[in-house]
Amino acid sequence: MQSEYDPAAVEAAAQQYWDANQTFRAVEDPAREKFYCLSMFPYPSGRLHMGHVRNYTIGDVIARYERMRGKNVLQPMGWDAFGLPAENAAIKQGIPPSQWTRSNIEAMKAQLKRLGFGYDWERELATCDPDYYRWEQWLFTRLMEQGLAYRAKAAVNWDPVDQTVLANEQVIDGRGWRSGALVEKREIEQWSVRITDYAQELLDAIDGLEGWPEQVRTMQRNWIGRSEGVYMEFGIAGPGVSEHDTLGIYTTRPDTVMGVTYVAVAAEHPLARGRAEQDPDLAAFIEECRRGGTTEAELETMDKQGYRLGLDAVHPITGEPVPIFAANFVLMGYGTGAVMAVPAHDQRDWEFAERYGIPKQQVVVSADGSDCGIAQGAYVDKGVLTNSGPFDGLTSEQAFDAIAAWLAERGKGEKRVNFRLRDWGVSRQRYWGCPIPVVHTADGGVRPETDLPVKLPEDVVVDGSGSPLKKMDSFSQLANGEVRETDTFDTFFESSWYYARYCSADCDTAMLDARANYWLPVDQYVGGVEHAVLHLLYARFFHKLMRDAGLVDCDEPFANLLTQGMVVAETWYREDADGKRTWYNPADVEVTRDDKGKLVGGVLKADGEPVTFGGVEKMSKSKNNGVDPETLIERYGADTVRLYTMFTAPPDQSLEWSDEGVEGAARFLRRLWSLAAASAEAVRAASPATADDEAVADARREIHAALKKALFDYQRHQFNTVVSGCMTIVNVLYKLDAAQPAQAAVLREGLGIVLRLIAPIAPHVAHHLWQALGLGDDVLAAGWPVVDEDALAQDSIQYVVQVNGKVRGKVQVATDASREAIEAAALADDNVQRFIGDAPVRKVIVVPNKLVNVVAK
Repeated sequence: MQSEYDPAAVEAAAQQYWDANQTFRAVEDPAREKFYCLSMFPYPSGRLHMGHVRNYTIGDVIARYERMRGKNVLQPMGWDAFGLPAENAAIKQGIPPSQWTRSNIEAMKAQLKRLGFGYDWERELATCDPDYYRWEQWLFTRLMEQGLAYRAKAAVNWDPVDQTVLANEQVIDGRGWRSGALVEKREIEQWSVRITDYAQELLDAIDGLEGWPEQVRTMQRNWIGRSEGVYMEFGIAGPGVSEHDTLGIYTTRPDTVMGVTYVAVAAEHPLARGRAEQDPDLAAFIEECRRGGTTEAELETMDKQGYRLGLDAVHPITGEPVPIFAANFVLMGYGTGAVMAVPAHDQRDWEFAERYGIPKQQVVVSADGSDCGIAQGAYVDKGVLTNSGPFDGLTSEQAFDAIAAWLAERGKGEKRVNFRLRDWGVSRQRYWGCPIPVVHTADGGVRPETDLPVKLPEDVVVDGSGSPLKKMDSFSQLANGEVRETDTFDTFFESSWYYARYCSADCDTAMLDARANYWLPVDQYVGGVEHAVLHLLYARFFHKLMRDAGLVDCDEPFANLLTQGMVVAETWYREDADGKRTWYNPADVEVTRDDKGKLVGGVLKADGEPVTFGGVEKMSKSKNNGVDPETLIERYGADTVRLYTMFTAPPDQSLEWSDEGVEGAARFLRRLWSLAAASAEAVRAASPATADDEAVADARREIHAALKKALFDYQRHQFNTVVSGCMTIVNVLYKLDAAQPAQAAVLREGLGIVLRLIAPIAPHVAHHLWQALGLGDDVLAAGWPVVDEDALAQDSIQYVVQVNGKVRGKVQVATDASREAIEAAALADDNVQRFIGDAPVRKVIVVPNKLVNVVAK
């Protein structure tokens, strides 16, 4: 074999072998244990970034590892192809979004192939293909028939620039996440799916997701937000209302109901809008609220503002009137759009009452009698009721039941379970998405489309002035005065079931076929924690819809979830007189560090002038701290890039980029290659039988000890320490003499082990060296290495000896030596004796198989 490592040639040859032999083609085989490994599919932006590379390398390492363990592995890839970025890019370039999207798919597919990822490309899908989205259209029509999909007015976040509805998570500081425009609150007709019908099941099933990070499970529990409380009705008094009009309110703290001193409703509440028709100031306040915060986090921190409606709410127990305010901290989309305000026991209500001079009535005090006044803020803990009439003296827990019963007996309330989760609004007022398969009839009704798929016209140039579908009579206008729906699905609709379609990607007669039940659930899902709520929750919901439609047998889509950390890098900038910052790529900065490696400063290589360190942040275009994977592959090869991303940090932690680290990964692969090249002839000629003479026993012990730890680390996905183990084995092998037959046998054994261990991580070089050393045709088919426990056995153990905490010697003792014998050997060591001197030995601490610490003072 050639002495010099040529990554380009090695990687091209390995990939050609895999393609020719259809190595990664997955075929259902009930006789074999299956393993479905999936990484979250990418949006086809045109170029891979290092976050993609890390995510997909993690998935590929796991898939190759399970394949080498003998499992029948499926690892597919596809494209989350619909979405607003394609429209924005197409507007900028003056081309149809379909053209931009499909050209990007081809470019990114080539990049993925170059990295050697073991995908079954025969199962490739793109969500913008009619053969894919026709089936979600089919399912939606079934949901309409079952009453699980419906159209109704809903309060939404409206981006006036992108002309579309945004989810709460797409609103950042009150602005659209892509356009940056101030988001408005609007009420429009929306198509929604009743995810709330599955809220309890989605919540209960979280406990069974034992292979998910606890952080993600907690986020899902909080998002579903199950609470037990009391629904009650306040009367309404004032001009223009009937004595029978009521205001429904839900609370989880009915024990504080006697402390209600005002009621707050959302600005969009019918009460507020009705009063605004005769009150211009109120109308202006409502308009201002439309531009306010839309997330709960924003509502918590915003300045609390309100407007008194001139109506009173009638307390359901006391009958006393309390004023009603329209308030900017109440959302129409949560609960009933109205809250009973108890300023003595809710900090938000307290702040509002302070601002508007509203009384505060304390009705709960501490059970232990400690000071719990409300002068400086609300008392929010539970305790014992006071100032509560017939409920005085009850604990908060007792009062919950007593007050609920009192209200129920009088028809004024009842216990209820409530969920924070709202129905999933799936309408989007944009073009590049899956058409919603609905027809609006001439009589004002709606019906599901029967001729599917409803194809999206693709040869369309968008201009940014709303969806072009609304202007295309050829698409929207049907016979008999019927009009086709021009809204498209939220792109989460496509990404909520793609994992299942991979199982039956070529099926043209059904959404899924029997093959789905062979592969599902996904055994290992890999993706960012930023998808912990929306994507993962919607996918779980969609899976249950498919289950109830008879398409899948299992209850959950993903058995195990790995959320990888971000790729971060240094940022550097200069700031001009106006405070504008110009960001420079770290590769263009000459960095200075002190003798301890601490960063001191940096200068721009181009002009030698100082630049300011901006911290370590996620790689991004805005901070110009990204690294181009293509450039790295050209310089070092794909295996170096893969090895570096796996070695630098555990998968679930952030990876801080280091050019020196990439160089180190490249050096290790060159070192492995040089070892194999130098010993190739001896290794090919060596007997595969294990050598067991004394000269090589230590080498085999170190190799198998490293192997044992690496096998454990693979199981827990700690690939960084797997690489460390491979480096340890290579170091051991470099000490052997290939000219000695016994040592050549250990070289063969050790290289066979290290190449199999490194094969999932650096597959190309492992494939080439496996063949070059005569170990077989395909390392992937070689099987997983097994620890030789006999090789780990040893007659003696070396102990490190410390005197007063500092290492002063090493002693070799029998493996089965007694504690007394170990102490005696340590104390007899000449160097240890020298450091003890005349000091009395006060204590000897023995750490089995490792350490002896002598305390002498």
